[in-house]
Amino acid sequence: MDRRAHWQQVYETKSPEEVSWTQKRPSTSLEFIESFRLDKDAKIIDVGGGDSNLVDFLLDQGYSDITVLDISANALEKAQNRLGDRANKVNWVVSDIVEYHPTETYDLWHDRAVFHFLTDPGQVNIYLKLVNQYVSQYLVLGTFSEAGPTKCSGLEIQQYSEKSMMELFGEKFNKMKCRTEDHITPFGTKQNFLYCGFRKKGE
Repeated sequence: MDRRAHWQQVYETKSPEEVSWTQKRPSTSLEFIESFRLDKDAKIIDVGGGDSNLVDFLLDQGYSDITVLDISANALEKAQNRLGDRANKVNWVVSDIVEYHPTETYDLWHDRAVFHFLTDPGQVNIYLKLVNQYVSQYLVLGTFSEAGPTKCSGLEIQQYSEKSMMELFGEKFNKMKCRTEDHITPFGTKQNFLYCGFRKKGE
């Protein structure tokens, strides 16, 4: 399956109220980010940001070096239209994360609900190499937990536990905290997420 075509179609044909991942306020992500006490010029990337509202809140808080990456150009266009002139303050990148070649390191790498779509061990290894090389301080990952769904948007996903997260990321990162939460979708169903925050070792 062409993943890019899949996500292009999703964002072309569905509104935020018609997709499960929509959050009016990404509270847990913001709590993690606020706890890091980053400088306002910290380099932040939101992987799979799509038309998520996280970028709006980061701009509201005065962050000035934000990159939003998504496989779907349609998703990013929706976010840009929503932000209006403020979109010019954001670096927008259309790329599959496993094909991304960063040109700088990031103080914060945030990913809610991209990593769990990488079900092939080769893709997971590429992702690990990216964060190990291009994250200088903090990593926040939100994935489906072992109590969460096994599919999303018609695609298979990989569930994670705190233990399996540590096995993958523990070589280069120290775990700061992990927590689970029920995300209530716009249509009233529950999805259990695991969020983990990590700090780069030696930082």
